[in-house]
Amino acid sequence: MQILSNITTTNAGVNSNSVKTNFTEKLSKDDAAEIRAQITEKANAMMLKSVNIQGTLVSKEVSFEEAHADFQTFLKDVGYSGKPIAELSQKEAAELVSEDGIFGIKQTSERMANFVINGSGGDEDRMRAGREGMLQGFKDAERMWGGELPEISQKTMQAALEMVDSAMHDLGFSILNQEA
Repeated sequence: MQILSNITTTNAGVNSNSVKTNFTEKLSKDDAAEIRAQITEKANAMMLKSVNIQGTLVSKEVSFEEAHADFQTFLKDVGYSGKPIAELSQKEAAELVSEDGIFGIKQTSERMANFVINGSGGDEDRMRAGREGMLQGFKDAERMWGGELPEISQKTMQAALEMVDSAMHDLGFSILNQEA
């Protein structure tokens, strides 16, 4: 199964070129642990960034101008090339988070899940690490938000987890964590 992600960078602080994806190469235990940590960290950063963007768009407390600089980098990363966010009307912003919008539940959850699935390269440990990173990023976003995230973020997270779980199932992996 080939799933692509448009996300080329995150603010995870890890060089994506350092992740080994060649399955014919034997990895040491230390290399495997390092790769798992990288995937977890990147998935965490992707999740955190995604829910923060959704929260900013639906929040009435944060103006578009306040979030503009940080948002521009994210927009470029996900391939958004529309009207500058600070110039959007309320209706145009609502369209971005609508069912078919680039920041709606469907497209955002697909980007998150695809990031984890592609980053895993079909490896069970890597996929679990990415899933753990998504969950940790969501928890971090809730902590930053000061409580439960908006419904759109909750539904996005659930959809992304379902996609990762489905991919794990399709690859023959148990969805339950064997270490638990």
